[in-house]
Amino acid sequence: MSQIFVLIVFIGIIVLIVAGVWRTFEKAGHPGWASIVPIYNYYIMTQIAGRAGWWTILLLIPYINFIFLIIVGIDIAKKFGKGSGFGVGLGLLGFIFWPILGLGDAEYVDTEPQVSIDQFGAPEDNTNTESEEKEQ
Repeated sequence: MSQIFVLIVFIGIIVLIVAGVWRTFEKAGHPGWASIVPIYNYYIMTQIAGRAGWWTILLLIPYINFIFLIIVGIDIAKKFGKGSGFGVGLGLLGFIFWPILGLGDAEYVDTEPQVSIDQFGAPEDNTNTESEEKEQ
């Protein structure tokens, strides 16, 4: 009887974690289902954090991944208006902090300026576009 209770509690905790990460991904504009796909969820986390996609490889290296999980966690926390301590919690105690982030009232704020890409793949300078149009 106690084994069934433990199993039910364990499944409940797993569902809570998945729901938290799922909602976090959706808040950041990514598909929620990506949270349950192994390795791809790390890639999406690096994208939310504003890191390059190759950081996914760093998250797969044993022992070293703890350092990079903390760094990515801090970056994600900052994107949601949380502090560095919350980011460390995402990296080390994700089973507590992901549900807080995803199911709480935190909103995703993309702090990176959006850069337009021209037809050749080069970034376009859109800083003076409005002032130039007004002058003409």
